Amino acid sequence: MTNFIPIFPLGIVVFPGEKLNLHIFEPRYKQLILECHTAKRTFGIPAVLENKLLDYGSLMEITELSKVYETGAMDIKTKGIKMFRILEMIKEVPDKLYSGAIVNYPPTSEKGKPEVMRKVMNSIRDLHKLLKVEKDFKKEDDELCCYDVAHHIGLSLEEEYELLGLTDEKQRQEYIKRHLAKVIPLLAGMELLKEKIKLNGHFKNLSGLDLGK
Repeated sequence: MTNFIPIFPLGIVVFPGEKLNLHIFEPRYKQLILECHTAKRTFGIPAVLENKLLDYGSLMEITELSKVYETGAMDIKTKGIKMFRILEMIKEVPDKLYSGAIVNYPPTSEKGKPEVMRKVMNSIRDLHKLLKVEKDFKKEDDELCCYDVAHHIGLSLEEEYELLGLTDEKQRQEYIKRHLAKVIPLLAGMELLKEKIKLNGHFKNLSGLDLGK
């Protein structure tokens, strides 16, 4: 299935199911949001990386027009619906300030492995303990999906984009599992290094080697 959608390119990756609050102030996007809100239409947020528009993004619905300022700027609440891929950019849409795109919606599988997700969540808690942060995901571990946790595990923008492009939840679980297996030992090593640096200059209580044995 292909169709035309207005697009709002941003230097972020938005995942399906994610809630995103936006402040709209540019004339072209004020027009886009007002039209979509009035007609109850969706729009797309494709990712931008190093000033380059990328192929994948998330289709968004406006859940609330929270505030309209005297300038016409707006605060809105949105939610990601599903991932899309741009087939063709439409830079100039007749009578519109904004651009659009012809997109399709790659088939995806949202069925992961609950036992893998439980292990992933244990690793995420280990990561957060090292970072001294707390995060309540408000779901049971095996009810969570990779999109729920992706912004909270230290992925770079490039890595978040790679994750968005994976169409199978099992692939996404493996991607996150590999990432955590890489970063947790690095962080744990840094914590040990910090402790060693703190001890430098302190009196050390060490046992000497008994050479008589």
